[in-house]
Amino acid sequence: MSISTNIKIIDYDDKYALDAVKMWRDSKEQALGIKDVHSFDDHLGFLRTKLIKENKVYLAIDERTDNVVGIMAINGIQLNQLYIHVGYQRMGIGSRLLQMAKELSPRKLQLFTFVVNKGAQAFYQKHGFTIIGRGYENEENLPDLRYEWVENSRLGNAIRS
Repeated sequence: MSISTNIKIIDYDDKYALDAVKMWRDSKEQALGIKDVHSFDDHLGFLRTKLIKENKVYLAIDERTDNVVGIMAINGIQLNQLYIHVGYQRMGIGSRLLQMAKELSPRKLQLFTFVVNKGAQAFYQKHGFTIIGRGYENEENLPDLRYEWVENSRLGNAIRS
């Protein structure tokens, strides 16, 4: 049995808040190679007072351990957060969450990722996203990329070629 079959996706449940923030911070710090600019408590407050109020938030839970192994936050066409536990990456969990995001926003999806996060760039490009902008629109003041996925964009590009 593969590990991904033991992963359930649930609506955000605050009983997982501490576990979710720890996983989120660890994943982000590994991806960026720097410590988070916010304290753990600030991050927890952001999750509880802003993220869940402005987005639909989902958690990926390993049923064997009842631990959070992924988090996704989406608001309309904007995918605002997608992080996977560092020990669970490249197991299909991010792909499952991203597919869910595409289904929730069936024609278009946009997101930002940091230029230093080469793994995320490869992941999103593999899933049909293209770069539509560049900037520094983040608290970390790091260069970022704006990506977009448009339903059937590959088919449309093939027809125009």
